Amino acid sequence: MKSEEVNQEQNLQELEQSYTEESIRVLEGLEAVRMRPAMYIGDVGERGLHHLVHEVVDNSIDEALAGFCKNIHVTIHSDGSCSVEDDGRGIPVGPHPVKQISTLEVVMCTLHAGGKFDKTSYKVSGGLHGVGVSCVNALSEEMTVTVFRDGKIYRQKYSRGTPLTPVEEIGTTERTGTIVRFKPDAEIFKTTTFKFERIAQRLQELAFLNPNVVINLFDERTGVKETYHYKGGLIDFVKFIDQLETPLIKPIYISGTVNSEVSGEVKVEICFEYNTGYNENLLSYVNNINTIEGGTHVSGFRSALTRTLNAYATSNKLAKEQLIGDDFREGLTAIISVMVPEPQFEGQTKTKLGNGEVEGIVRQIVNEKLSDYLESNPTVARKIIEKANLAAEARIAARKSRELVRRKNALESGSLPGKLADCSLRDPEKTELFIVEGDSAGGSAKQGRDRRFQAILPLKGKILNVQKSRLSKILENEEIRSIFLAIGAGLSRSNGNGSERENGNGESNDESFSLNKIRYGKIILMADADVDGSHIRTLLLTLFYLYMRDIILDGRLYIAQPPLYKIKKGKQEFYAYSDAERDEIIKKLKNSSSNVEVTYENEEESTSTSTSGIVVSRFKGLGEMNPEQLWQTTMNPETRTLLKVTIENAKESARIIETLMGEKVEPRRKFIEENAQFVKNLDI
Repeated sequence: MKSEEVNQEQNLQELEQSYTEESIRVLEGLEAVRMRPAMYIGDVGERGLHHLVHEVVDNSIDEALAGFCKNIHVTIHSDGSCSVEDDGRGIPVGPHPVKQISTLEVVMCTLHAGGKFDKTSYKVSGGLHGVGVSCVNALSEEMTVTVFRDGKIYRQKYSRGTPLTPVEEIGTTERTGTIVRFKPDAEIFKTTTFKFERIAQRLQELAFLNPNVVINLFDERTGVKETYHYKGGLIDFVKFIDQLETPLIKPIYISGTVNSEVSGEVKVEICFEYNTGYNENLLSYVNNINTIEGGTHVSGFRSALTRTLNAYATSNKLAKEQLIGDDFREGLTAIISVMVPEPQFEGQTKTKLGNGEVEGIVRQIVNEKLSDYLESNPTVARKIIEKANLAAEARIAARKSRELVRRKNALESGSLPGKLADCSLRDPEKTELFIVEGDSAGGSAKQGRDRRFQAILPLKGKILNVQKSRLSKILENEEIRSIFLAIGAGLSRSNGNGSERENGNGESNDESFSLNKIRYGKIILMADADVDGSHIRTLLLTLFYLYMRDIILDGRLYIAQPPLYKIKKGKQEFYAYSDAERDEIIKKLKNSSSNVEVTYENEEESTSTSTSGIVVSRFKGLGEMNPEQLWQTTMNPETRTLLKVTIENAKESARIIETLMGEKVEPRRKFIEENAQFVKNLDI
């Protein structure tokens, strides 16, 4: 014991001596960005890669907001780089008064340097912290910036945030603007391949929000060109968002400007319409930044909408029941865009607006403008109130079913679904629930699982399409009720932008969903790797997106990845999760054996007894795997692969369901025509 104590004391003394002034490291320039890139761009995957493009484009949009840019050109180059060109004022290139080097170099190579801090240059902007374009520079193996300004053309080249050349004058010009071309650093990013669709989605969104700007996108790799220009602005945006729905009224457009002592001149634009559906779809923006968690501008709109419509219904004796905020948001599609000179966001991610005064400004503008509109358009007003009345009736009808779910959640495991095979541990952070397609696969999963921490809930067939159903009907569905009861957190219909719920006064009153009550740390969707399995996964993702969205936001929802193939050679067995992985395994096995025969067959028809050849079996369903196979390939935490569900792919599932199962035929036909070429295996 004494020798151990001496060793511990010596180790402590060594640590004390090693922690000296030299241990404190100061990161110079953009070194901090390269060391911790996720702090600045979110992650180093596909999302972070495309965030680079957004940062550069946002600078051009800020020039447009200032009134100096009309055209933006984005090009995905065949060499893997991307360029953004605008006809704004051009980044200043003269000597910086403090740094005594070119201002262009200061902007491109220094964190927290930019014109967004000086309100004489930009009254409003999306880039606020001065880290955007310099971060792009730091995370690019190559970057070239060309500036057209004061009748001359200037250029500077960089690599990983370090200038390779001085700012050089290379010619004369009559135009103004900036071209930023960059190539993401493969040392930083997991992938450096830009996706056209992902960039196009953001550019189209910006074009809707900025009707005076023409945005062009060109992909040199494929030759595809797109131009985004929407003179109708938010009205066109609402129509686009609602194109799969049947409109109940024409879009209502509201705008106004208020001078605030706290925030300065706040500009508010809102457009909304009602459709015959049941879900709310609300998007909110601050200075063109999508605030996916909402904020004070969203709460101000919802509060004003509820109060104003309630006041109209009451004064005209149109309300059958006491109407609340939920009733007025059924079938609502809305876009909220505010311009705030001094916005207060929650961190660099800018997902939620915190300015308290903006809530009052939005409420004031909506109340005044919507009241006038309703008085001038009584027919439209009656349609909105009639829809709210129907929503109220459905809400009351669903109350008993909802309360039944709540009561059962409060009881012990005796009230859990009968087909749920629960685990023995009770700590949610140590347990996981598999929602499994089919009784057969459910049986294998129950036998193969680790009973200590893995619970199994088998589903019979496809669940109800919640996208096109009211809550009262949803809660009558046995499979969906079983899911709610097994998870134990309750349910809450999501609002499309943030998770706030409000009563008639715009205040939160929905306590039916709580992550604190969740019974499992991971919820894992496990379905076959075929068309039916894909359909079931999509329906389940839509259910979680609309009624248990906080589970996704909290990073608790996953998709299991069962193998597609079993490759067997003698006593050796391998599992492949894609065609490419299958081919690679076969190639390696062939290299180790000459003149080997490869046989392909379905797993359930496997009769091969070959000891020298390679037998490739295709799994058509989870139920074909025995419990040991299912455990080893799909359920064992040490060997399995899980895909974490993000809010983006859950939202995409809801959109696909709406496209393929909605009332309109044309979007469905278009989807099939565009995607038929990618179908390899079709189950009929």
